[in-house]
Order: sequence, then structure tokens, then C-alpha cells
Amino acid sequence: MHSGRYIILKKYINEKFPHITHGGDYNPDQWQDCPEILSEDMRLMKLANCNEMTLGIFAWTALEPEEGKYDFSFMDKAIDDIYKAGGRVVLATPSAARPAWLAKKYPEVLRVRNDGVRIHFGERHNHCYTSEVYREKVREIDRKIAERYKDHPALIAWHISNEISGECFCPKCQAAFREWLKKKYGTLERLNKTWWTSFWSHTYTDWEQIEAPSPLGETCTHGLTLDWKRFVTEQSTDFMNVEIAALKEFTPDIPVTTNYMNFYEGLDYRVMSKSLDFISNDLYSDWQGDERVDIEVAKDAAMCHDLMRTLKGKPFMLMESTPSMVNWKGVNKPKRPGVHELSEMQAVAHGADAVQYFQWRKSRGCSEKFHGAVVDHVGHENTRVFREVSRLGERLKKLDDIVGTLTEAKAAILYDWVNDWALKDARAFHPWDKKLMKTVKSFYSPLWENGIDTDIIGVEDSFEKYRLIIAPMMYSISEGLAEKLEGFVKQGGILLATYMTGMVDENDLCYLGGLPCGRLKEVFGIWNEEIDSLFPEEKNRVLLKDGTAVTAVDYCEVIHADKAEVLATYDSDYYKGMPAATVNKYGDGKAYYIAFRDTGEYTDMTVKALLGEAGICSGFDGELPQGVTAHTRTDGEKTFVFLQNFSYSPKSVKTEKEWRVFETGEKLTGEFEIEPLQTIIIYEP
Repeated sequence: MHSGRYIILKKYINEKFPHITHGGDYNPDQWQDCPEILSEDMRLMKLANCNEMTLGIFAWTALEPEEGKYDFSFMDKAIDDIYKAGGRVVLATPSAARPAWLAKKYPEVLRVRNDGVRIHFGERHNHCYTSEVYREKVREIDRKIAERYKDHPALIAWHISNEISGECFCPKCQAAFREWLKKKYGTLERLNKTWWTSFWSHTYTDWEQIEAPSPLGETCTHGLTLDWKRFVTEQSTDFMNVEIAALKEFTPDIPVTTNYMNFYEGLDYRVMSKSLDFISNDLYSDWQGDERVDIEVAKDAAMCHDLMRTLKGKPFMLMESTPSMVNWKGVNKPKRPGVHELSEMQAVAHGADAVQYFQWRKSRGCSEKFHGAVVDHVGHENTRVFREVSRLGERLKKLDDIVGTLTEAKAAILYDWVNDWALKDARAFHPWDKKLMKTVKSFYSPLWENGIDTDIIGVEDSFEKYRLIIAPMMYSISEGLAEKLEGFVKQGGILLATYMTGMVDENDLCYLGGLPCGRLKEVFGIWNEEIDSLFPEEKNRVLLKDGTAVTAVDYCEVIHADKAEVLATYDSDYYKGMPAATVNKYGDGKAYYIAFRDTGEYTDMTVKALLGEAGICSGFDGELPQGVTAHTRTDGEKTFVFLQNFSYSPKSVKTEKEWRVFETGEKLTGEFEIEPLQTIIIYEP
């Protein structure tokens, strides 16, 4: 396996602006009758230490109030004013919210629900990605914007649409889906075989018989559902590419992004990411002011950041976050003092080169008028939130040396959208909640707690640079992925997999010949006979080789050890004494298999043990107390360690090395204290 350094260069979002961008969504189109507010925004932008604003996300009607009649006056002034104030602009395309005139004149642009009803004009993302009319109208406005601002020195990036999401079931989308299927399968015979449509006599004899999955029609052909989700991803990406092409026609060197939503189920972000120059994400975490809860929140946030960093293997943009609170959750609680800087610095620690907010100034009306913002309705800088934003901005100004640096991860967790879709659709086990993401987090948690830099990888990513790959609940595994996993272990890697591994292929067809699929039976040295799904109140005990016991919940697979060494056995039920966890030497590596879901204790001890076995350690040499973690970024020569205390009490940290604090040059060695909610950036001189 790869053991040397592989990062030698910085990778910038835009090398012409090698700074951490700090700003947010700015909507001057809402304040055209208040020039004094627009002027005040520029003064406040400087006071908040913001160096960037994102413009035009929902400004289509302001830019094109009537079809073919344009008015860029507000945008011209806003971009000029921001640049004069020392800021830069991420310019958005307005396709996420179409004008009322467009919907009225061209109703085909409005989406059709899965029950066949066309939706009325309203809200956002109420548009059909397939509609030729909508594509052409979007192309026209995008080209106008790009042509007008292509040479403006404030422009540093393009932001396509906003939180692309949803699906349309109109006749045009149904027809496009059928054409997509024809291209993929070629013949109905091949499609029917792949979807196993002979079940319940669902065989298709004409392409026109195929319809997207719907509660009014087909929901039980899992291959159909899986391909529909793939189609929605590819059709959404194709629509996005129409916008990208319009912008690149005039600004080929300006990088392009769109804002993701973490592990959003509706789209395969790995497919979409191939079209983007860099990744952006919107993250609104539930910080509650309760240490026990907030440490778990921090783990969730870190895992999302690691996914975004891994998608392109370069720094990403935190496009939306809130400096205070949101307005759309069950309980909308403001961040407690100090949490804002901690949470945004966490994004930087995990690879973000931008900290941005929704929104800059609170709207006066409509659904997000009480959503958090840098500037409150009071309109001045004398608020706690504004002061915290300003203080963070002052700190971010000092981090230019960190901009563009990357993360060297030797541990990875395998997460695949197709696997997620297939597993959710499986009518088995615990049909309505199989807890995939909870399981992924249970394996991520000990990595985070031990300060281990971790990538969240996909099935097409290279495995070469990793020493440890964890593959939780990889129910859907293609023959190609099975070969990659085999090669990883054979060449010296350590693979950890769990129950439900390799049960179906990439088209959701069950494997024949025993589980896990193909050569993975040899890699793990086991075969899986069946799985017992436990009731919520039901438990089993698992005995380890040293005699200690852990608790099994939800799932207990009945496996047989062929060549594998048994590490733990079940203590009750008809499979008492049978293997519950195994390890198998294969080639130069090892394959570990956990056949049961535990309450966390066994997962923790296993991951920690494998880190030692793989020789993977934190970038910080000292022991990390509970609530304190460490993550790194490097330019290939100097490594920056972000020590963060997510607890609400001071913590003592010990080190045998001599470190320097990046921002002050202060020496740190021996034992020192890290304050509650504090981030310290250190490096070895």
C-alpha cells in the first residue's frame, strides 16, 4: 500500500483569490427602494471582515421583469460597490426560482408530481429539468449575465442554481427516461432480465409501457426504482451542464460550483461532481448548548465536511451556514456564544477554504424573515451575532498560508449512493429504517475521537493510498467493486466490513452461490447463511475471545468461518456458539467481518485496534481528552494541526513534541490547556 507523501502542491478554489472567502448570500434586489440600507451594507461588510458576497441566487424577476426585457442596474451597482469596498463576488444563476410570467406563459416548465398532478407556480425548484422551454430560458438569462460580467475583476466563481433537488414526472421526463433506458440496455430483453420483471408478470413488451415509479403504479420493481434515481441524477446533471456551458462560453477560466446538501438522498453527488470545478455545501447543524448533544453534532458535521473534501480531493466552499439560527426546524435555537467560531473553524479544519452564510441581511417578509443572518432587522453592528462574525472574519484573514492545503488521509469509509438507494428499497430486515447513516457514523465516531483524518470515498475512487477501508452495510456491490476490494486486501490493506455485505449487485439482483458475493467469500474466509432481524426490545450477547461480552441489537448474521479466525461468538439463540466477528489473512492484508450490530462498544474497540494495526495515528502526538479532536491540512512540507475543544469545559492536553501556534508563534510543549469551544492551530517548526 502507498505509504509516502502524495501531496506536493496547493489546490485553490480560485488561485487569483488565495484567501479564505468570508461572506454570504446577498439580496440587494429586495432593497431597491432603500438606498440607505444598500449603502450601509458596504460599511457593515467591512466591519464584519467579510471579503465576498454571493449575488443573484433568486433574482431572475429583478433581472428580467418581462420576457426578453432586462434590467441589470441593481446588479451593476451591487458588484461595483462590493468591489470598491474590497470584496469579491460569487455570481449565481437564478434558475432555482423562475419568474411568475414564465410559469404563466409556459406552464410546461412546472413540475408534475408522482401522482400525475402538475404543480402550480410557487416556492423554489418547481421546474422541469427536461423542458426545452425552461432550458432555453435559463440559457438565455445565464448568457446575458455571463456576457455582462465576464471581465469584472470582482467575479471569482459561478454558483449554479441553488440546492438542486427534486424530480418531475411529466410526459417529457417519462419520455426522456425511456430514451435513457434504451441507451443503457439496448433491448427490452436485457432490461427485463436485469429488472427481473417476470416476477408478478411485470414483463415489458414495449418501451412505451415503462413509467417512472409512482404510488399510483409500480413501486415493487427495484431495478426500475434504482434506474429512475440514476436517471434523475443524470438529468439534473445534464440540466446543470446546460448552465455551465452558457457561462463557460464567456468565462472559461472562472470556476463553477453548485451547493450540495450533505448526504442528500435524492442525487448521487459523485456523478454531479464530475461537472464541477469545486464543491460547495450547505450545512445547518443543530448546536444546542448541551455538551453531550453538541459533541455528536460535531461528529455529524465533520463527516459531512470530509465527504465534501473527498468528492474532488481539494478544498471546498461552505456555501451556506448560519451565524445564529435557522427558522425551519422543530426548535430553532441560536448558537450559544463561542459556538459559531468553533463550528466554522471546524469546516476549515476539514478542508473548507470558504465560510459563508445564509444570509447577509434578514429579509423583511416571507418564509425566511426570521432565519439567522449577519445583519439583524435592527440594522446595525451592535449585536452579539455580528460581533462573533466580525471576530471570526478577523481570524480568517490570518490563514492565507493554509488556503489551498489538503488532507492526507490513510483511513477511509466507503459510502455509495446507489447502495443507499438499494438498501432503503429492500423489503427485508427492518424494512422502514435500516439505519445505514447511523451505522456509518458509528464507525466514523472513533476515528473522529482519535483525531484521525478520514476520507468518505465512493466505489470509483482509487483505494491505493489508504491503509484502512471501512465498508459499513455495503449491501450492493458490483463485480468490479468486489475485485477492487479483493485487490486492496491482497496488496496489504486492512478491510473492515459488516453484516449485509455483497447481497445484491449494482442492479439490485441477488447474488447466487452464497454470500458475500463472488471472491469476497474467500477474502473474508466466511459465508453468510442467513440474517436474524431482532425486535427493538430484543438483544443478544456476543462473547469475545477474552471472555468479555458486548450487546448485539437489530441484526445478527448467521455466518460460517471457513478459513477465517473467529474473534467473537453469539451467546444465545439457535446460533449460539457461531461466529459473530472474524478476521482472515488474504494476500498481504487482512479482512475483518462484523456479523452483528452492536451498541457502539465493540465498534469502537475494533476501529481503535485496527488503527494501531494499520499504523494510522493522529496528526497530533498527544492523547486527546473527550470532546477534543485534531485534524490536519498540509502543503506537503508543513502540516497544520487544528486542535478543537467541542466541550464546555477546559481540557488539559499533553504532548512530547514542541509545537508553535500558527497565528502567534507561541511555543507549546508538555502539558497545556485548551479552553472551552477553542480552536488552536499548531505546526511543528
